[in-house]
Amino acid sequence: MKKKELLVIIPAYNEETNIVRVLDDLEQPEIAEIADVLVMNDASSDATNWIVKARGHALVTHVFKLGYGSALQLGYKYAIRRGYRYVIQMDADGQHDACNIPVIYKRLREKDADGNYPDIVLGSRFMEGSAEFPVSSAKKLAFKLFRVMIQLVTGRKIADPTTGLQGLSWKAVLYYSKYNHFDDKYPDTNMIMQMILLKFNVVEIPAVMHARESGESMHSGLKPVWYMFRMFFSVLAVVFRCKILKIDEGAGQKGDNKFEYRKKIS
Repeated sequence: MKKKELLVIIPAYNEETNIVRVLDDLEQPEIAEIADVLVMNDASSDATNWIVKARGHALVTHVFKLGYGSALQLGYKYAIRRGYRYVIQMDADGQHDACNIPVIYKRLREKDADGNYPDIVLGSRFMEGSAEFPVSSAKKLAFKLFRVMIQLVTGRKIADPTTGLQGLSWKAVLYYSKYNHFDDKYPDTNMIMQMILLKFNVVEIPAVMHARESGESMHSGLKPVWYMFRMFFSVLAVVFRCKILKIDEGAGQKGDNKFEYRKKIS
């Protein structure tokens, strides 16, 4: 059987009521033929672990809850070790429709007008062509703030600055997999800004997403207040790191990181 070059990474915490439907969608032939699935179970106390095991997908289970960002970063390390060329990350709560997978995968392999491939493809809820997505007034305010911050610092307009639906090239995955390159809690606006500042090729496309139907969001209750506070200062930290200290300056322009060569020797 020919090895697949695409890995779908799904961080999951207590998602037993949603993950069955997500896996059902990912097991449809049009998805299963092009992608393997890795579920990062972040110490769930429900049956998430057993559901994924029974379906036969790759599974990593944390003994202690490490957070959304840590789950993703460990998934990136897995992808690098196993030689996947592309990664698409999506949520386990059913908000990210599986129909986006082939579209993002196709865009990752398409050159732009300058002959460059994307390093990161963002699936957006708020572009022309995106499916309608309900958003509260508080979240609208947060999105507007983060859009303004990205535009002021990078000059780029990003319609959906907190999207968790993203496609990554091997180069972006390799960068994220390294120590201190990725937020271990809420990798959203701050990481998008960081990658733009480091000259990675970040593009945005319309996506189909749905509101969560059951279970508890990681942004429920008073968590959004803490999230906004933390994200604001995380963005400032990224600006200081990239624009003042110039750490990893131009990392996104340093070739393709020799994927073919590294794949042969790994």
